[in-house]
Amino acid sequence: MTPTRPLPARRWLQVMTALVLAWIAAGRPSAEEAPPPAVQFTLPCPLLLDHVLDSITNQYPPLLAALIERDIAAGRLKSASGPFDFNAFAKAFGNPIGYYEYGTADVGFEQFTGVWGSTVFGGYRYTGGNRLPDYYPNRTESAGEIRLGMEVPLLKDGSIDRRRAAILKARLDQKLADPVIARQQLDFVRAGSVAYFNWVANGQRYRISSNLLQVARSRAVALTNQVQSGLIPRIALTDNERLVVAREITLVQSRRRFEAASITLSLFYRGPDLSPITPGLDCLPPAFPEAPALSEQGVGPDIELALLRRPELRRIRLNREKLEVDRRLARNQMLPNLNAGVNISQDFGKDIYYDLAVPNLKAGLEFKMPLQRSEAKGRLAEVDGLLEQVSTDERFARDRIRTEIQDAFSAYLAAFDQTRQTRLNVELAEDLLAAEEDRFRLGATDLLAIQLREQAAVDARNLDVDASADVFRSLADYRAATAAGLAP
Repeated sequence: MTPTRPLPARRWLQVMTALVLAWIAAGRPSAEEAPPPAVQFTLPCPLLLDHVLDSITNQYPPLLAALIERDIAAGRLKSASGPFDFNAFAKAFGNPIGYYEYGTADVGFEQFTGVWGSTVFGGYRYTGGNRLPDYYPNRTESAGEIRLGMEVPLLKDGSIDRRRAAILKARLDQKLADPVIARQQLDFVRAGSVAYFNWVANGQRYRISSNLLQVARSRAVALTNQVQSGLIPRIALTDNERLVVAREITLVQSRRRFEAASITLSLFYRGPDLSPITPGLDCLPPAFPEAPALSEQGVGPDIELALLRRPELRRIRLNREKLEVDRRLARNQMLPNLNAGVNISQDFGKDIYYDLAVPNLKAGLEFKMPLQRSEAKGRLAEVDGLLEQVSTDERFARDRIRTEIQDAFSAYLAAFDQTRQTRLNVELAEDLLAAEEDRFRLGATDLLAIQLREQAAVDARNLDVDASADVFRSLADYRAATAAGLAP
């Protein structure tokens, strides 16, 4: 048996390099690998308004972006609470060369409590070196000094100051995020409802145009037989062919309007991955849903509930509370500064300085006041004007809400009553068309009369579709005006 020759060093290097590259390639995802399977989603058919509204609530990107406003407000509140942070410090200083040679290390803390504007502070200080003169304030006994104290503003900055006012206003800003979100939610739900019923209306018009074209095409077979039998002139068949072409043009226009309405609806109707979904004719409901009957007696209670639920009024009330905080602060800033402070310290260790061997308690008062107080007076006048402005805005907002609800209710009643007339109009037009078709089969009338009756019936159906769409658009306006679905 021939012994195996060992591989040369270069060959070993090539083999090892190939193995390493193969191992790296096996660990990397291939560019040709199939992407992860998409989320399976089944489009509900027929597509109902509740499906669209659920999608707006859970998957509509502008509403999801509006919800982030809460996180933004929480971040602002966190930032405003900065003055309440626990502050610690450490410093070292001294005189290394000179008549007195010494070094001092000082560590301490400071905490703003917010209780009547008080601040608590304390720390430890140690000074080492030669004996120091009595007038040197940082000298300590051999083991150092512990101190604790408090400062309290008795008048100005006592009940409120800029730091606590910023916290109060940041909390109100956090509450302000809710009416902002609620207002956008009402607008999105209204716009989505209008888009949905526009989609239904254009789908119904497309069906009407398609059925009308099918009638003309079906009639062409009978007319061809009659022309071949010599019962009617060929011009009648030509006229029907012209009618087929005209109705094909109308069908193309109806299809384009339906596709545009479907694309608009896809902005509001989205899948689990937030991608827009364009519903087709197969998901179109067979007809408009039954419109609810609104009572005129219910308008008054709806107005009262709207005055509690509408986010505009809540936003105005919260803005007034913010201005009340500013007014409290401005009135407080009119007061003079009267600050009290107390500080107790105790040195430990070998008695180097006899005046530091016992605890030291220091207390004091400081008074200061600008005579004109222009800043505080100007700010107070500004806030009073803004509060009066907010009161005027609130009164007008209440009036606007009342008129919006009344106008939406009036539009709904008019559209609702109109649907009764349009449905009667459809019944009468279809009865006339059926009678005209009977006459045409008996030879008592011509093709032109049939065409006119068919067009009248189509116009009646389209008017009924328009009236039904107006009913639900008005209902969407009424629900948005009354803030239906929002808690008081």
